[in-house]
Amino acid sequence: MLNFFKKKDVANPIFAPLGTDMHCHLIPKVDDGSKCMEESIECLQTLKAVGYNKVIITPHFQYPRFPNDEDDIKNRFEELKHCAANEGLQIELAGIGGEYRIDTAFKARLDNPRFLKVGGKYVLVEFSLHQQMMGSDELIFDMQMKGYEVILAHPERYPYMNVNGMRLEQLKNQGVFFQINSLSLGGFYGDEAKHRAFEMLERGWVEFMGTDTHNTMYAQALRDLTHNRKVEKIMEKYQFLNNTL
Repeated sequence: MLNFFKKKDVANPIFAPLGTDMHCHLIPKVDDGSKCMEESIECLQTLKAVGYNKVIITPHFQYPRFPNDEDDIKNRFEELKHCAANEGLQIELAGIGGEYRIDTAFKARLDNPRFLKVGGKYVLVEFSLHQQMMGSDELIFDMQMKGYEVILAHPERYPYMNVNGMRLEQLKNQGVFFQINSLSLGGFYGDEAKHRAFEMLERGWVEFMGTDTHNTMYAQALRDLTHNRKVEKIMEKYQFLNNTL
């Protein structure tokens, strides 16, 4: 087994209260996440070390960059499960979801849905990090009218969505669940995302936390984050819904 970590630090299992990581990109070679099976196993070992006992993997579905097919993803997930079992990995690969980009192809997808749901219940969606597509809020509303429970991935990372503005509050008021990235709390994506994440937590707007682990660089940052006392306090007092998955 290749070892991608140079630093042999001991992780603090502060994420144990969550139980489940419900957002990561550890199926190899399907998106901008893990590049090989060895890297996926190394990252899963880290998730176990920081306290998780279950993982739901959520590859990107984004046209045209990641035109993934649900059936192919299911097959690749089974390959990962087989490899993890052979390695004796002590973490449950509990299922697959998808991280669906609301883009120009999304309406067609909604008309003929094959969504991979997080925990068999929720559809995880994301916006562009640069500019929200016109009509995306309406598409989310259309999803809800069709009976889907919608989680918006990492709202703290969208620089055009101010916590004090109306757009995030409107989504929250219409019943959209919010999932922040744990690494945002440590400044991994910059100070602005960090500030927005903490502000959303203070407002009680956050239902889920995900690691959004893509590779071993993310995994090492996650190990480092477990020694952040401010984050540890969040884990001690905030009630997330991860452990319901």
